[in-house]
Amino acid sequence: MRVVVIGAGEVGTDVARLLALEQHDVVVVDLDQGALEAVAEKLDVMTLHGNATSISTLQQARAHRADLLLAVTALDEVNIISCMIADRLGTKTTVARIRSDELTHHDAVVNTADFGIDMIIHPEESAADEVVRLIRRAGATDVLTFCENKLHLVGMRLDKEAPVVGRALQEISLETPDLRFRVMAIGRGIRTILPTGTEKLRGNDQVFVLAHPKTIPHVARIMGKSTARMDNVMILGGSEVGAKVAAELSKAKSKRVKLIEPDRARAQRLAERLPNVLVIHGDKTDIDLLVSEGLGEMDAFAAVTDDEESNLVTCLLAKHLEVRKTVALLSKGAYIPISQSIGLDAAVSTKLAVSREIMRFLRGKHVLSVATVHGLDAEVLEIEARKRSAITRAPLRDLKFPRGMLIGAVMHNGPTEVATGDTHIQAGDRAIVFVLPHLVEDAMKLFTR
Repeated sequence: MRVVVIGAGEVGTDVARLLALEQHDVVVVDLDQGALEAVAEKLDVMTLHGNATSISTLQQARAHRADLLLAVTALDEVNIISCMIADRLGTKTTVARIRSDELTHHDAVVNTADFGIDMIIHPEESAADEVVRLIRRAGATDVLTFCENKLHLVGMRLDKEAPVVGRALQEISLETPDLRFRVMAIGRGIRTILPTGTEKLRGNDQVFVLAHPKTIPHVARIMGKSTARMDNVMILGGSEVGAKVAAELSKAKSKRVKLIEPDRARAQRLAERLPNVLVIHGDKTDIDLLVSEGLGEMDAFAAVTDDEESNLVTCLLAKHLEVRKTVALLSKGAYIPISQSIGLDAAVSTKLAVSREIMRFLRGKHVLSVATVHGLDAEVLEIEARKRSAITRAPLRDLKFPRGMLIGAVMHNGPTEVATGDTHIQAGDRAIVFVLPHLVEDAMKLFTR
């Protein structure tokens, strides 16, 4: 597949990396020559210096022969115009990263089709949703949703004194027959384990549990994690992510939300827009301000400014003051893997939201979503079974799977179930599949004709 990526920033570089790993023919376009040189040093892709809103630049990138154009710069206008030109030139599919919701709003004067955009990605909205889910799940390091929010995948890091440490998964399952859940993966050091029932849990394991949302608090207690309510929340940064998080959390009457925003004019606008949120104008690096506003009394603290270093430092301060849950917005690849090892509870990346959407497109239309998780060398596919596919021929216990693939749950035309050996997947059913990267193609073949 020939792909043109507009933008050589953090997001564009990560998308180009994924595409290059998939052996696609990639051209990265940007006005910043230095950024392009950095991409060329890291990745086996072509680069083109030029303005992506110029017809001649896109013609040089051979957009007229491209299967896909991804516009992921920091400017909505550039992304929209480059997609519009590419569509006119003949690009088969265009995808734009757009922060504003004006094109997708229900009463929008113009929509994406008017600009020749086939798909829009809202990474900030996805990041905000993830922050909200993490705050609501006190003991979780990761929360992903599948099957129209009917199933949650929750990551938890086990304490060395957790009651499940040293015990096999099948033993834990037998002691809790009324709880339907499945440990889908374990991150142990640099290893990713897709476990069998005989696998014993260890202290500091990162376990990923798939279950119905109502079941998660019970599973968390079994794993020795807190299920306490997060009623007092402080948010650092009134960015689009911070504003969306504050708006969502403040809908609950029990929540008391404070938001710190360094820009006075924006703080004023947010105060008018969020009547149930206490908006405070102040410097994001003013530690005394955070402490005087009650940081040490908070249940949860989310740092979602555009300054990643400030996010890390303030989250570490919050943990020092014994705030139970800290969440940092990060995008640099070097920061995310070490965030939990230095004391943070969870990290959220806008960059991952873009990558997941791109991977879903690459996998095919019957793959409804693709997820990757920090520290886990596996893909999580939400995939639909096609008619006469191999996966529909018999119950799971009678089928042969490659080692390194697990089916966690199935959605049957509405109802969902955690998969067992008796589960029989039918055509049209959705399955949640964990698979190691080198086996993705094998897994997908099971669900296609």
